[in-house]
Amino acid sequence: MKALVTAVLLLGSILLTEPVTAQRYLGHRPTDSGGALMPEQAAYDVTFYQLDLDIFPETHSLAGAVTVQARITSPLEWFVLDLDSRLRVTRVEILPPEGVDGVATRTHFERRGNRIWSHLKVSRQPGQSARLRLHYEGKPKEAPAPPWVGGFTWAETADGQDWIATSMQFDGADLWFPCKDHPSDEPDSVALNITIPKPLYLASNGKLLAIDENSDGTRTFHWLHSNPINNYNIALNIAPYEILEDTYQSTAGDKIPLLFYALPEHLQEAKKVFPQLSQHLRFYEETLGPYPFRSDKYSVAETPHLGMEHQTVIAYGRYRDNQWGYDELHHHELGHEWWGNLVTALDWRDFWIHEGFCAYMQALYNEQLLGESAYLDFFNTRRGLVRNITTLAPRETTTSNERYFVAPEFIESDGDIYTKGALVLHSLRYLIGKEALLKSLRRFAYPTEEMERVTDGKQCRFATTDDFLHLTEEISGHELDWFFEVYLRQPVLPRLQAQEKDGRLELAWLTPDELPFPMPIEVQVGETGQRVEMDGGHVSLPLAVGEKWVVDPNKRVYKWGD
Repeated sequence: MKALVTAVLLLGSILLTEPVTAQRYLGHRPTDSGGALMPEQAAYDVTFYQLDLDIFPETHSLAGAVTVQARITSPLEWFVLDLDSRLRVTRVEILPPEGVDGVATRTHFERRGNRIWSHLKVSRQPGQSARLRLHYEGKPKEAPAPPWVGGFTWAETADGQDWIATSMQFDGADLWFPCKDHPSDEPDSVALNITIPKPLYLASNGKLLAIDENSDGTRTFHWLHSNPINNYNIALNIAPYEILEDTYQSTAGDKIPLLFYALPEHLQEAKKVFPQLSQHLRFYEETLGPYPFRSDKYSVAETPHLGMEHQTVIAYGRYRDNQWGYDELHHHELGHEWWGNLVTALDWRDFWIHEGFCAYMQALYNEQLLGESAYLDFFNTRRGLVRNITTLAPRETTTSNERYFVAPEFIESDGDIYTKGALVLHSLRYLIGKEALLKSLRRFAYPTEEMERVTDGKQCRFATTDDFLHLTEEISGHELDWFFEVYLRQPVLPRLQAQEKDGRLELAWLTPDELPFPMPIEVQVGETGQRVEMDGGHVSLPLAVGEKWVVDPNKRVYKWGD
């Protein structure tokens, strides 16, 4: 068995030298995000950010202040925030608690690499709060290969007007404002007060509360996002946008503002895509439960990069339908409103919950539109993207780079967390049945029917791979530790050995370190197909002389060689 695994791994290393369509040569790597939390950052929980910023397109710079409000969970003397070293903090103020009269007082701060250490003057104890305002300025990193390697993108429209976007998922929002850069800490809400030159328009997260027309030729946009949000999802989209507007009737009964912020030169293309927003929303709501952020809006903003799941304001940069006749980019990014924004991986190690689940949703949409053959075709067209060179859901904490950029330097290889994640769900469906899997997905998104009616932020939650394992076991009635151990906790695929011997068909699963894998399989003998249980990981079937057989003819179980 160990010789087999060694051979499998050797073949995998050989395949690394061949072109793989899941790769993109980016020329850069992100600055990284997440990882193990230092004690000073583990000791508090951010509840609110307020960004008061001026954006200067002509100099590619910004200036202003960020207010951070946090709840203390462990004794704390220094308040530590992440901030890229390109940006300079000029002063830090400690503010009185919200609703309490008082004045801001300056405090000592130190820059230590890409972190700002601010002294709280008086130590804070669990249950207390802290409010700080950091004034800063500078030229934020320009994105070298957005959205995979992020920062600010300073582009122009066809007529030479400014077109600006942020994309921060793998680098973290500390590229442009002081924050706690870790996926496990989401503020309950975010306020953005952003000043930009006229006649540009700012599309951002949440609700637009007001636009101030300033006397100096600028406008200040006041946006409020009233739900928990990942820091990398806080986004600026700035352009001379034309706005398409409609109202979407949610399955929960709410009427949701529906908007598309399009460049003037692409308005006609946007009008063609616009109806798909409602169609895709309907599919997700019927499958997973209501759109999570009905108290704010759903919108799409055209960006100079491909796309990103910025909460309530999806970044979109490609007008194109796929081979099945719908806009795949929008469908995928919208899916992150459930997988990523409603349900967020507690640590980057479980990032497959964001990307693999979203990829699987596209297979389900194929099935709804065009039937089971299109569902299977989705996987047939994507198996070649998977490399199986990293564990899909490791147990140890990881950074964003370790999850997403697993190939050599400057190579983005997303096939595993996207396509392998979807193939794992595809195989799980064969094991437990479609009905049990769909129920598991819906209850993973919303644990109860009551939660489907919540819109005040309590619907959002963190989750892990083990959470999904235990939920699916409860719903399906199957013991599934072995399934998750083989597919998610180590990288090598199971191999199905099939051979004729003495008038019988001998089938056996081969796994690394002889891990248990009693996965049933479909066997077609002649014209008849049957599901064969493989308790103990092997089975022996009688064969007539000359009888033709095929194992797993529809590839419903993901295995080595597929």
